[in-house]
Amino acid sequence: MTTRAGIIGYPLGHSISPAFQQAAFDELEIDARYETWATPADELAARVESLRADDVLGANVTVPHKQAVMPLLDEILPVAESIGAVNTIINREGFLIGANTDAGGFTRSLEQEARFTAARKRALIVGAGGAARAVAFGLAWEGVSEVVFVNRTPERAVELARDVSEATATETRGGGFEDIAGSDGVDLIVNCTSIGMAGGPEPNGIPPVEDLLGRGVLVCDLVYNPRETPLLALSRERGAFVLGGIGMLVYQGAASFEFWTDREPPEDIMYAAALKALM
Repeated sequence: MTTRAGIIGYPLGHSISPAFQQAAFDELEIDARYETWATPADELAARVESLRADDVLGANVTVPHKQAVMPLLDEILPVAESIGAVNTIINREGFLIGANTDAGGFTRSLEQEARFTAARKRALIVGAGGAARAVAFGLAWEGVSEVVFVNRTPERAVELARDVSEATATETRGGGFEDIAGSDGVDLIVNCTSIGMAGGPEPNGIPPVEDLLGRGVLVCDLVYNPRETPLLALSRERGAFVLGGIGMLVYQGAASFEFWTDREPPEDIMYAAALKALM
């Protein structure tokens, strides 16, 4: 029987997950198809219920559903429970399990691709959604000294700062974009919004962090399409170190693949397929 997995989100025009996940299935000769399941909010419950079918391995979950999907599942694994967001659903004979591979994918990308150690560093995170939660908890578990959150809706940043601080005892604070000016001295800036994403509402946009860009700062943009976002281009111009989102994307996807198949994912094949899809 041909099995299926897919990605749930809305919209999904930017996603390259089908390219590298299908490459992994093909490389290991697993009879499976990876599909794109564009799902508006009012169709989310029905979509999740459909994952219980015998031929479904599971799904990746992306914006805007990483938090909304949680009450629809039967079990949430501890890491996802702590983060408060799910990016991977595993189907075990009709029983749906929620996991989060974003945090590990992000910290692995930091360490392997940027040679950046988070311990005792100060970080600024732009955004307060599911990706921001995963990044923040990943950094906190690695021993970051402080995390500052800024978001268009300041209340969400304040709430996320409180959640991370209470769960990890990490020093945090949250506010609106107007509070970025008071964040001098950060070592790491992470864009966890869709600003600068091809096909998104602000494809040419840059998060308002221009005054913080400079030598000694690592700027990471989780947007992976395009590979060189407006934020990364400006950061490079200002002399900052830069890290794109492709590594995190592949590493979190590889961890999802392992959940679904209990097989070691062919990461080199997946990474090559992801890069090819962005050409």
